[in-house]
Amino acid sequence: MIWVFGYGSLMWRPDFPYVERSPATLKGWQRRFWQASPDHRGTPAQPGRVVTLVADPHAQCAGVAFLLDAHTKSEVLQNLDVREQNGYDREAIDFDLSDGRRVSGITYIAPPSNPSFLGPEAIEATARHIASCVGPSGSNSEYLVALANELQSMGIVDDEIVSLHAAFKKLVNPG
Repeated sequence: MIWVFGYGSLMWRPDFPYVERSPATLKGWQRRFWQASPDHRGTPAQPGRVVTLVADPHAQCAGVAFLLDAHTKSEVLQNLDVREQNGYDREAIDFDLSDGRRVSGITYIAPPSNPSFLGPEAIEATARHIASCVGPSGSNSEYLVALANELQSMGIVDDEIVSLHAAFKKLVNPG
């Protein structure tokens, strides 16, 4: 069995069977909308923006961990490798579950060296960009709103996502 740490769309749409689900925290990383998505939340002509993890020794990223069953592990990981193919690498990590257990597992990180890594930009610019992109997996707006809602429902405050979601809401509902 193996744990998978999700910090983006895996949090609300894992699309795979699992034995256990738990809130989890990964230390030394922060969630950022710094990865282009020409394949899911945008197109090659107008790539959306999705989250990746960026190393920061003082940060921690809250997410969700899924324990895979030994019988379906290989198939699930193959499917995740396809789902997370645009610049993401499968990485071995250790993280903490909400019940205090420290576990080993994997996550997917799009490093700065990948061709779709965009890096930082002003929150308002990212919000405008997200508002204008749609791809095969749906609108980029839907991705941002679903992530913000999932974090809120779990009681997780991620200042970057809160600020981006507020800027997006102000953009689409200026009144």
